Amino acid sequence: MIPAVSLQLPNGQQSPIYIENGLLSGPEPWTWLDTGPEVALITNATVAELFGEQAESQFSVPVHTIQIGDGEAFKSLETYGQVMSELIAKKLHRDTTIIALGGGVVGDLAGFVAATFLRGVRLYQIPTTLLAQVDSAVGGKTAVNHQDGKNLIGAFYQPHATLIDTATLATLSDRIFVEGLAEVIKYGVIVDRGFFEWLESNTKPVLNREPDALDFIVRRSCEIKAEVVAKDEREQGLRAILNYGHTFGHALETVSGYGTLLHGEAVAIGMVMAARLGECLGWCNQDTTTRIRGLLTAFGLPTKPPAVDLDAVHASMYLDKKVAGGKLRFILPSAIGEVKVTDKVTESALKATLAEFDSAAA
Repeated sequence: MIPAVSLQLPNGQQSPIYIENGLLSGPEPWTWLDTGPEVALITNATVAELFGEQAESQFSVPVHTIQIGDGEAFKSLETYGQVMSELIAKKLHRDTTIIALGGGVVGDLAGFVAATFLRGVRLYQIPTTLLAQVDSAVGGKTAVNHQDGKNLIGAFYQPHATLIDTATLATLSDRIFVEGLAEVIKYGVIVDRGFFEWLESNTKPVLNREPDALDFIVRRSCEIKAEVVAKDEREQGLRAILNYGHTFGHALETVSGYGTLLHGEAVAIGMVMAARLGECLGWCNQDTTTRIRGLLTAFGLPTKPPAVDLDAVHASMYLDKKVAGGKLRFILPSAIGEVKVTDKVTESALKATLAEFDSAAA
């Protein structure tokens, strides 16, 4: 099978991405995958009911299915430990393959398990949500959350391949589907003005989940992420642009309580806050912020934070992984399709932006 996108890493490793409507329901087993003698499939009950049997039937080797809880609260060290205990109890070995079947929580946690079980075993990602297909399953970031911050414990660990069946998107609730569009819009803001403009003109077919529209946004998102990761796998420079909206967004998720805001919802709010911060610093004009807010609104995403303690949000931002030398690093738009990475944001500008979004003060 020919991959739709091939992620070429600096060390010469390839992490192919296969994208096909109906991939999970194909009649032939995936004999072209190198799985070794047995597979541990990590998923949750919701996904297992929908796609578990389909996924298990694709492998001609024994499959050990392990289910975790459904939701961000289960992306934790506790769940990680439980999965590790199951793998050990099953007496699985280093030639075992980990399969992550599910959304971002399953993919991130299973990826971290694969990176650390017996010092690393083979991993395949099968993302079933839009957010996972366009972002979290691609690029090799794996992690679990800590009570003080999101994704603070993890590793860079590339999957042998990512297998995307866009037909799974038909099963998502509107809220879960729409949250993934925040990451799609992000790609337009950071590097591809034409993609952003296409999204502005095609909100209806995307929201209607028309197959051609879904195929296009998933492929283009994966292409952009693969291009960025190929140049900077471990986020030493360029890859930081993929965090646009995440410095504010992760802090909002943490302070509001994991699960109150979905990740994509928090990123959407964070993108608007980052645009307003950039506008405050004179880096972008009002039209840029207006268009970003307008497209997010058109897709039904939030653009204002819920009632949270924004002083706590401010404090939480300093636990972000992107802090270096005590300085916050922000990704701020200068125009649609162009962003800058900076640690030169003043505390006064940051506090003024947070105050603008303080619903309690309104």
